[in-house]
Amino acid sequence: MASPFVEIPVGDRLVKVSNPDKIYFPESGATKRDVVDYYLSVGEGVLRALRSRPTTLERWPAGVFEGARLSTRADNRGDAFYQKRVPKGAPDWVGTSRIEFPSGRSADEVCPDELAVVIWAANLGTLTFHPWPVRAADVDHPDELRIDLDPQPGTDFADAVRVALGPVRELLDELGMVGFVKTSGGRGVHVFVRIEPRWGFTEVRRAALAFGREVERRMPDLVTTEWWKENRGEKIFIDFNQNARDRTIASAYSVRPRPHAPVSAPVTWDELSEVVPGDFTIATMPARFAELGDLHAAIDDRAFSLDGLLELAERDERDRGLGDMPYPPNYPKMEGEPARVQPSRARSDK
Repeated sequence: MASPFVEIPVGDRLVKVSNPDKIYFPESGATKRDVVDYYLSVGEGVLRALRSRPTTLERWPAGVFEGARLSTRADNRGDAFYQKRVPKGAPDWVGTSRIEFPSGRSADEVCPDELAVVIWAANLGTLTFHPWPVRAADVDHPDELRIDLDPQPGTDFADAVRVALGPVRELLDELGMVGFVKTSGGRGVHVFVRIEPRWGFTEVRRAALAFGREVERRMPDLVTTEWWKENRGEKIFIDFNQNARDRTIASAYSVRPRPHAPVSAPVTWDELSEVVPGDFTIATMPARFAELGDLHAAIDDRAFSLDGLLELAERDERDRGLGDMPYPPNYPKMEGEPARVQPSRARSDK
């Protein structure tokens, strides 16, 4: 029988964890308490990734059992869900930040400023934290460029690594930018670049698209920026839309809802070719963190300009005739955006 609750000191707080013995990952036997202890062990790192950022909570209150599903806009009957508004009954020490969705509606999201908030959220079944690329003090100007290397069917983590270590790192060096790399916790690779908060979401997304297109030009056999899945082929998709408003990526150190309890792990560029996603789980990461510390500790040391990428975007548009790409389907029609019609459907309608 699961114990009813324990109280855990976290900083100056005493955080209640209910049913700590509840199995969250049946494959490994990991419990809710194991998830809590994991976040305590990487506290400095996960808080650096989340501090002062509006954060969507991905909650799996029943754990990651076989057949468990995540609710979607089309079907909200899943076993897990995204919590975009601060949960009712949250303690008064849980910080919040008001954000605006593409629809124009607004909400108060959890905005962690202390580790106790992370542990409180873990008690609610939060496995993955999805922070916005903004700070609470200025929620309309991102301070982070996010490069999401997403393997499509027929490709894998090794292909994403090849792209990251090749044209992605090469282009970052040419732009004078420093990228901080991590595993996604699945098959992908994420690269985060701290930027000056001078541009809105539309401009940051435009810069990300220009970055992706330049990487695609340098490795066309393996990279695509095609928004429509039917046109991507067996390539690594650089998801520029992850830089659009209300699109988020799992934070560094977040637990991912897969049977072996993997985590999104910061790595060095030098070791990227030597690791595999299965190396990093809630069981293995605490010892690595204790030995190496937070490999993203220097991410706030310097913020970079987007001027070079925005100049590249202008050349794409002026000299190469490359316009905007579609936004996600829940966005209002954006200025200059092409029709959101699947290519095969557009052809069949003619």
